[in-house]
Amino acid sequence: MINRAVSKEVLHIHAWLQRVAEIVRHGREASMRDELLQEAGDSLMMKLGEAAKRLSRLELLAPDGVDWSLAIANRNFIIHQYDEVDREQTWLTLSQDLPRWHSSLRPLIEDAQIALGLS
Repeated sequence: MINRAVSKEVLHIHAWLQRVAEIVRHGREASMRDELLQEAGDSLMMKLGEAAKRLSRLELLAPDGVDWSLAIANRNFIIHQYDEVDREQTWLTLSQDLPRWHSSLRPLIEDAQIALGLS
């Protein structure tokens, strides 16, 4: 069983990945036209990176298909090189990489829900 701190971070990630899916449902073209959707995607990726950093510090090994260090590096890039963000790359991350992460994290999400008495 995973501890409370890990469980809370995992459930934050779950909620943010659900929001990523909402952005993706708008489609690529809408995302490319809508700066608000772009900013929302950036914000979610920054939050995911911060949560990944916390989970890494808590020594939670990432499941297969998930790489905490990539999320952390992405967060740092968006925060520090915000004027160099490539929207095509952002779309690929949101629409391809993060849905795969969500699938890979499902068992951990279920464990977190159980640990916090939510399931």
